[in-house]
Amino acid sequence: MIKVSNLTYIYQQGMPFEKKAVDNVSFEIPTGDFLAIIGHTGSGKSTLIQHFNALLKATSGKIEIDGVDVTDPKTKLMDIRKSVGLVFQYPEHQLFEETVYKDIAFGPKNMGLSDAEIKERVVKSAQMVGLSEEILEKSPFELSGGQKRRAAIAGVLSMQPKVIILDEPTAGLDPKGRDEILGRLSELHKQNPQMTILFVSHSMEDVARLAKNVLVMDHGHIAMHGATSEIFARSGELKKIGLDVPQITELTHRLISDGVNIRPDIYTVKFASEIYANLIKEAENV
Repeated sequence: MIKVSNLTYIYQQGMPFEKKAVDNVSFEIPTGDFLAIIGHTGSGKSTLIQHFNALLKATSGKIEIDGVDVTDPKTKLMDIRKSVGLVFQYPEHQLFEETVYKDIAFGPKNMGLSDAEIKERVVKSAQMVGLSEEILEKSPFELSGGQKRRAAIAGVLSMQPKVIILDEPTAGLDPKGRDEILGRLSELHKQNPQMTILFVSHSMEDVARLAKNVLVMDHGHIAMHGATSEIFARSGELKKIGLDVPQITELTHRLISDGVNIRPDIYTVKFASEIYANLIKEAENV
């Protein structure tokens, strides 16, 4: 369980250009959730997620993860970062070791684990993201964009966090690399249902494909928080704050505006195909 209570963060507090990036937000995320965080540029998404593993110190408010107060100065940073893994946008830019193995092993090594346990974690984490043992001996700079992204994610997984947070996990990838990452994240969650996954994304198609729930930010506030179907059913409100909806949702709402009697919470092509097929059958039987 992640519990955020009255969290506020102010950049350059007390200075002429101070800005309240996160403004008194409160919400809860249940264990095992797969949550998308969306919002326009400057809405506070990236600022918010950097509080979960104490990269940023809250101006005020509190964050608890499984009962541990992340915002308490007495809480050890190492303990927080064992529990909460953060994968930055373009994480492959942070790969620096001679081999993929050494990069993935960096975190466990700093935890003081034995060589045998480090190897076990590296191999397991690589398998979780679909990297073969052969790739582990390569330089990370020999890999494709999608493979680099997976290696970076494996480095976080090797710490065995309870929560993994990804900032724009498919940014800059070609369609193949994008599909690889999305597929691996989906499989990762299926294999580890108690792991809580949060991801920031501008792609509504990615959100529709992966997320169980969605949190919408607008100018540092929580505009909406609920099931993915419920959020995308509110397409008019999303557009007012500068966000798109999946193309299939856009089509559905245009049909509704034209008088077609169809449910508004359609957000995946698979679901739409079932609903549209029934609609056509009903029309044929009239």
